[in-house]
Amino acid sequence: MKERLNPGAVADSPGSSKQNKTGSWRSFRPIVTDKCVGCGLCVQYCPEACIEIKDVKGKKTAVINYDFCKGCLICLGECPQKAIKSEREKK
Repeated sequence: MKERLNPGAVADSPGSSKQNKTGSWRSFRPIVTDKCVGCGLCVQYCPEACIEIKDVKGKKTAVINYDFCKGCLICLGECPQKAIKSEREKK
């Protein structure tokens, strides 16, 4: 199996979080808003590699897989458009 290159993320391929669905650990959830321009900076900084840039209704935007997102909110701090906000996780 060929490994894909992900130059910015700490995890460049699925690790233990991808095997164990560690998203239930988080206290805060990042929310991508309409301000997202799909630049991909959040993808590069996500330590769990759980953000992808996808085409949603004809617009490139960040999509977060909450099964694996631990809620570190690094993406929120790195977004140049301030297109990611956070909310307390509802348990």
